Amino acid sequence: MQKKKQEAPFDWKLETQAIRQQLPRTDYMEHSVPLYLTSSFVFEDAEDMRSAFAEEKQRMLYSRYGNPNSDELIQKVCSLEGAEAGYSFASGMSAVFSTLAALLESGDRILACRSVFGSTLTLFSSIFPKWGIETDYFDTDDGPEQWEQKRKPSTRIVYVESPTNPGVDLVDLERLGNYCRDQGLLLVVDNCFATPYLQQPLQLGAHLSVHSGTKLMDGQGRVLGGLVVGEAELIDRIYRFARVSGPALSPFHAWLLSKSLETLSVRVDRHCENALEVAKRLEQRPQVSSVRYPFLLSHPKYDLAKRQMKAGGPVVAFDLKGGLEAGRNFFDHLEWLSLSANLGDSRTIVTHPASTTHSKLEEELREQLGIFSGTVRVSVGLEHVDDVWKDMERAFSYL
Repeated sequence: MQKKKQEAPFDWKLETQAIRQQLPRTDYMEHSVPLYLTSSFVFEDAEDMRSAFAEEKQRMLYSRYGNPNSDELIQKVCSLEGAEAGYSFASGMSAVFSTLAALLESGDRILACRSVFGSTLTLFSSIFPKWGIETDYFDTDDGPEQWEQKRKPSTRIVYVESPTNPGVDLVDLERLGNYCRDQGLLLVVDNCFATPYLQQPLQLGAHLSVHSGTKLMDGQGRVLGGLVVGEAELIDRIYRFARVSGPALSPFHAWLLSKSLETLSVRVDRHCENALEVAKRLEQRPQVSSVRYPFLLSHPKYDLAKRQMKAGGPVVAFDLKGGLEAGRNFFDHLEWLSLSANLGDSRTIVTHPASTTHSKLEEELREQLGIFSGTVRVSVGLEHVDDVWKDMERAFSYL
């Protein structure tokens, strides 16, 4: 069943849509949407069942296909992104994989920004080639001339993250969107770092926007989930692939993610405020050689960030002088900040990409992506920024 967006009142702001757009109340007149913990749904009679499976009517069939809780979540994200339709998945990576697998055929090519999440790179380099799908790469600073040089006749999809993980670089989505429209290519944007609150790729020319709900959408490190939203015809193809392959989001996780969207704006505002302050303080540390955060004046794409994002997001990347050994010392002397591979949590998380999320990449490729042995990624949480800084400053004192 294709998930169409539910229209919100035209004058509702994004923050209100995230809170007030929900399933119709049942006869119990509940204020909070109930959980629909059921694997299947029943039918009135044989004709009702036949017509439902023949897609002559839209109704719930089986929770692998759709569920009221996942429908509500999808409707909210569609509304926030300005999308026609969407589908939800058990994880962000299942959303990435299913989107590309549903839309590509053997012999097709992907044109991807080189700076993408490590697991996505593994899809491109190790999984899709087994099915005859190859990937060409461009850099974040490339423009139409370079894109055209690297595009092949069989290129069908352009795939990017912005901001990138973990280098916190940016791609000009509007310029790339215009290029893709002119060349008849599909543009898929991983919007995980920004969420619909900070950035809306579909309004900048993308055909599809992919999310890991596990990150900022949940915001508390509780669940796995993924979504893709965009043009209805494309979503229908993705839905039909996922309906058979089965990467369905559980109703409970859908319910949690939908409730979390109600606080998305206030949480992300605080994340961004804290992250910007941490980034500014990092620039003053003698142990740090460089800091990357989109809303820092020193970021080379600061003007682009101001154009296409509302604020800079929760993630700061910085490079320690002294490389790997300095990184180990820094990590080992943090007392309470979390060492984890997640991001977008209410708790500040510190990650060493070269030895964790991007450890399977060759060193030369990592450095091309701006990931050096001393690179540290900080997902700045909702704690008081002075407390976050005290723990980081303590660790700096050992370098």
